[in-house]
This record gives sequence, structure tokens and C-alpha cells, in this order.
Amino acid sequence: MNAKSLGLAFLGLLLFLLIAAGGGLVLGYNGLVRKQQAVEAQWAQVENVYQRRADLVPNLVSTVQGAADFEKSTLTAVTDARARVGQVTLPPSGPENQAQIDAFRNAQGRLGATLSRLLVVAERYPELRATDGFRDLQVQLEGTENRIAVERRRFNEAAQAYNTSLRTFPAVLYAGLLGFQQKPYFTAEPGAERPPSVRFNFDGGAHHTTVTGPGSAPR
Repeated sequence: MNAKSLGLAFLGLLLFLLIAAGGGLVLGYNGLVRKQQAVEAQWAQVENVYQRRADLVPNLVSTVQGAADFEKSTLTAVTDARARVGQVTLPPSGPENQAQIDAFRNAQGRLGATLSRLLVVAERYPELRATDGFRDLQVQLEGTENRIAVERRRFNEAAQAYNTSLRTFPAVLYAGLLGFQQKPYFTAEPGAERPPSVRFNFDGGAHHTTVTGPGSAPR
């Protein structure tokens, strides 16, 4: 084989390697895009179920306001917690770092804790619990809490699949250069392994409920 033939063979091999590398890069890029979009779609589901819970709050507050002597501090806490949830703004594509998702989680956790406290207080009002409206709202709220847990888990699974791909060869060589960044996870709040502590105080005829635990503040 002469030098010209060797040169042509070398160029052919080089061209083949370049095409193969380019094809691999395209496939890898498209795969990362699909997994990134899966994370963003799952985040939208997380927001949907949290929004569903927030939408139940006005009707729930309106319903319990009809109960005589219902704790005003509890209603105020729920309303304030819902307002704080609305103050946490994230990019349309979802949280970009752990600080953002922690702020979202903490605000939502506070709302969840105040709603739990409201339901605990409502146990002392048989006439309220006997109404169809309150029972229906309670069932919807409990169902929404279950959906929140499911969608948060699915988000973490989608984020884990995406993050793993970013660290897998050969994507680890070019993912950062193409703008792909790690996605944060939902993590348990500190102390979440401990159940909330609920205590009733009866001082001078006034009823006060104290709930302590993750996402809650004593009242």
C-alpha cells in the first residue's frame, strides 16, 4: 500500500471517528434535553398540587369562621402562611439551586403545619365537623396532601435520573459547556422524623393550641 492509499485510509478513519463522535454528541445532547424537560414537567405537577392546596384555603377559612368562638389566631396563621407561599417566586422552569427549593419547601411546610393545626382545633367543634361543607374540604385537603407527597417523590426521581446523566461519561465532558446544570432535590425538613407536638391550653376560658414541629411555629 503506497503513501497515498495510507493517507486516504487515515482520512477515512478520521472522518468516521468524527461522524461517530458527532452522532454520539447529538444523541447525548438530545437525551439530556429530554430528561431536563421531564424534570421541568414534573416540577409543574408539584406546583399544581401545591396550588390545589392553596386554593382550598379560602373556602376552608370561610367555613370554619362560621363556628362560634373559633380561634382567630389559628385562622390568622393560616391566612398569613398562604400569603407567604405566594411571595416565593421561582423561575418558570423550576428551582435552579437548593436555596430556592428550600425556600419553597419551607413556605409550603409552614402552610401545611397551620392547616394541620386548624384541623386539630376543629376537632373541638362537633357542629363544624358535622357539616357537609367542612367534611368535603377536609377530604379534599387530605387527598391533596397525599398527592403532594407523590409528586415530590416523582420530582426527586426525575431530578436524580437527569443529574446522574450529567455525571455519566461522556456527558460529563460537555454537559456543563452546553448549559446543563444539576437540579436540586426536595429534602426533608430538619426534625421531620419527629411527629408534631400538639398541646391545648385553657387559660381563663380562652382556648389556645400550640403545635410544634417541622414547619410550624408555636401559637
